[in-house]
Amino acid sequence: MKVSLEDIQNLVRQIERKDLSTAAHTWRVVLYTRALTEAAGLPQELISRLVHAAALHDVGKIDIPDAILQKPGPLTPEERKVMEHHPALGHRRLLDMGEDDAVILNLVRHHHERVDGRGYPDNLAGDRIPAEARYFAVIDSFDALTSLRPYRESVGEEAARVAIVELQAGMGTHYDPKCVELFTRLYEGGSLDWILHYYNDICEVPDFEMPR
Repeated sequence: MKVSLEDIQNLVRQIERKDLSTAAHTWRVVLYTRALTEAAGLPQELISRLVHAAALHDVGKIDIPDAILQKPGPLTPEERKVMEHHPALGHRRLLDMGEDDAVILNLVRHHHERVDGRGYPDNLAGDRIPAEARYFAVIDSFDALTSLRPYRESVGEEAARVAIVELQAGMGTHYDPKCVELFTRLYEGGSLDWILHYYNDICEVPDFEMPR
């Protein structure tokens, strides 16, 4: 990994300055990623790389105009297209910084792909989507579905039950079924309860510190 922990910390803070919700989101997806990868029994070295990738997944939003990123209402189709460039922008930024770890680069670029090929930025389908991106897509969506939004007031355990149902409904279209099944087992086993309870959007989240 060429991007240092200090670099990751600085990049996350840059995103946070543009989007105040990012710090809590980053904390949670990092914690979910560690929980999922440990449950899967992955080697510690790979877990660390995946955790770093999770922290960097939205780095491309640094290059999205504030008027779009901070817009309080729904995006127009044109604005949505601009927003959909952020995975490719993040990938390019990391390449420019000298990052050459395929695990990190693949997760950042492809975490918004869909298994039916209707995602972005490259319209990859099925197993053509790198495994790290397929698993993280479930984590990222779960967190989005359990976060406060203008149209959603529930967070934590209440929202999580609804989120799991939505993830399961997207199996085979949005998400890899195996990835959803593993995440669901983790949720049903209670392994995510502490994240949902202590790091939801109602709680005061500490400053982001990149785990080593």
